[in-house]
Amino acid sequence: MPVRQPDLTATPEELKKTTMLDAIRMAARDTSGIESLGLPPRNPILGDWFKEGDCGFIFAPRGLGKTWLSLAIATAVANGRQLGPWQAHGIWPVCYVDGEMAVDGMLERMHGMEAGPNLSILNHEALFHLSAKVLNIAEPETQQALMDYCLETGQRVLILDNLSCLAAGMAENKADHWEAVLNWLLAMRRHKVAVLIVHHAGRNGEMRGTSKREDAAFWVLRLDPVDEEKTGTEKQTRFISRFTKERNSGKPQTPLEWIFETGPDGLTRICHKVADKMVIFRKWLEAGLNTASDIAVEMETTKGTVSKMAKVAQKAGWLATDGRKYTLVS
Repeated sequence: MPVRQPDLTATPEELKKTTMLDAIRMAARDTSGIESLGLPPRNPILGDWFKEGDCGFIFAPRGLGKTWLSLAIATAVANGRQLGPWQAHGIWPVCYVDGEMAVDGMLERMHGMEAGPNLSILNHEALFHLSAKVLNIAEPETQQALMDYCLETGQRVLILDNLSCLAAGMAENKADHWEAVLNWLLAMRRHKVAVLIVHHAGRNGEMRGTSKREDAAFWVLRLDPVDEEKTGTEKQTRFISRFTKERNSGKPQTPLEWIFETGPDGLTRICHKVADKMVIFRKWLEAGLNTASDIAVEMETTKGTVSKMAKVAQKAGWLATDGRKYTLVS
């Protein structure tokens, strides 16, 4: 059967009347047929890991720096700046949805990072003050409203901070509850609106809730403390970032150590450096991995390199071995 060609003169109302069978007949093509559609490729937004239409996650324990890094990404993308080793590719309108912070705290951080007019802030307190409404992305009304707002105002990046506060009533451990949000995220992807979701780590150090939410993500960025002690001060925040999933660049992403420090002038200064591999090695041990082969996969290195790090840790007195298994020494 010949491929049915789309009617390029059809109105949106007429297209809605197209049957699913007709739609499949038009869309099912060989590679040359797909190429002939002229669908534009997804453009990079930040570095080589964040692109148009992405769904990505940043997760960490409470108070470690999730919002700091998310705001830094938002301001870099909205202003075409560089963040650490990651350069923004042009200027992208960003909507930052804040479901937790007080307005004064959010404004203080935004001013400190010189947010600029290209970054829209949808704060939960401001929304309630103006309309007595509450955001809940688990509900279709909020999903549709956020999509409509992004499309009518040209927002290209939507940041949701954080999932626990913005998805009331959604059981985190039930995969079918996530489906209602996933369908909306996939619709945002089709409109090439990238969505960054901020979430909490569970007691096991992994992202809290069902693992199914990671299936459709292009990348997942995990934050860890720099050491076992409480790091940072009232004016300084320190953490290590590392990707647990990243499928845009096709190459390993280097774990980074970050310092966010607010100066006397109220401005936030951001420093970064490549994270100490021994620190990353220990973090994987703390996450429950106990063999050289498993850790090598996560660190994207060789088993021999992991074994050498284990010998260093043994000499330092904080690692023991039992055959091929490693055990942290208290």
